[in-house]
Amino acid sequence: MRDLTKRMTRVGLGLGVGASALLVASAAYAVDDETAYIFNSLNFLMHGFLVMWMAAGFCMLESGLVRSKSAATISLKNIAIYGIAGIMFWLVGYKIMYPGTMGEDWNGYFNFGLIWSASDPEGDFSGGYSSGSDWFFQMVFCATAASIVSGTLAERIKIWPFMVFTTILTGIMYPITGSWEWGTGWLDTNFGFSDFAGSTLVHSVGGWAALAGAFVLGSRIGKYNPDGSVNPMPGSMLPLATLGTFILWLGWFGFNGGSQLAMGTGADVAAISNIYINTNLAAASGLVVAMIMSQILFKKVDLSIALNGAIGGLVSITAEPLAPTIPIALMVGAVGGVIVTIAVPILDKLRIDDVVGAIPAHLLCGIWGTIIVPFSNDSATYYGQAVGIGAIGAFTFVVSLVLWLILKFTVGIRASAEDEEMGLDKAELGIEAYPEFTRR
Repeated sequence: MRDLTKRMTRVGLGLGVGASALLVASAAYAVDDETAYIFNSLNFLMHGFLVMWMAAGFCMLESGLVRSKSAATISLKNIAIYGIAGIMFWLVGYKIMYPGTMGEDWNGYFNFGLIWSASDPEGDFSGGYSSGSDWFFQMVFCATAASIVSGTLAERIKIWPFMVFTTILTGIMYPITGSWEWGTGWLDTNFGFSDFAGSTLVHSVGGWAALAGAFVLGSRIGKYNPDGSVNPMPGSMLPLATLGTFILWLGWFGFNGGSQLAMGTGADVAAISNIYINTNLAAASGLVVAMIMSQILFKKVDLSIALNGAIGGLVSITAEPLAPTIPIALMVGAVGGVIVTIAVPILDKLRIDDVVGAIPAHLLCGIWGTIIVPFSNDSATYYGQAVGIGAIGAFTFVVSLVLWLILKFTVGIRASAEDEEMGLDKAELGIEAYPEFTRR
């Protein structure tokens, strides 16, 4: 399970002299073993439901940044993503990502045993944590990667082709690249690639898939003019997007803190506390720097860029939230804020329509956060980090591009011009997100 054996610490016990001392030592070991099991499992469960709450954050953020005529559709996509990811990660993804886990309970990739046999045998705490709690924690990460794609492609992609892509991303693509590092695969063993909580393995994977989709799908109607100018398309409800960012910020403590992977010792709890501090300060610096940069570049503070500045700071620190000192964490987050602010107009110059700014915040900041890991963690190398970024990026982008093209030329992925102008809420769902405001 990721690099759990590297991070978990076990309580050492001395051996007594004589039979009675031996019995006392054995009893003490059993108590300590069970206590560690409880707290390590609680770490996965508690932080896992915080990461699950990030799905609500993505939903609110994206619903607020799309136009009102497609807000209900993006809401449907976000909750469907979580459902599909949960099923696919149970059906095939977990086995692909962590080959050899769950022992004999797993019989090949298409295994249905987990639903009945996820828990460890009663009274056996030797594994250090509940296997079911680990599965839950890994599953919510898978759902997060898929959520990144929906915002970039909003307002013009059909629902069902998007769901097909989500199924393959969560069931096969994300688990394959995850196995290269967290499943102790070739990036971990041969290059020492380090990605503590997933700047690349989660966020850049979602960003690469979104970028490939944006290339194939094209921009929204009316977004770009022939002379290269850009027509702003403001979101429907910026307070909702702000609430979504707050929810994501909260959920990120589970994302990074839970990736300590253990809570059975005082050292683990101290590490989680430091991770919380670095995570929070990186987000704060990303937000503040994005505000300052947008004021300088655009002569006004741009709220959407400020929100993505916070997310960019969070993504940037995710690859290594434990090792940095506070000044380094502030620096890492601040650069994330700069990246987001600069990349948004660059994407518009390239006519890449990213509705919610996910590519700068998740893809580019994910790359930045991963490549800078050796600056604070000397067990990683810049070469190893570059190999990991390149391999995961190339695989995800190429496979995503091929899959999007197959979908485009078979079932079609783009809504008709008429449907797009009317809004996907009416065209695909037959409802409106805000009927009391639009029916006047």
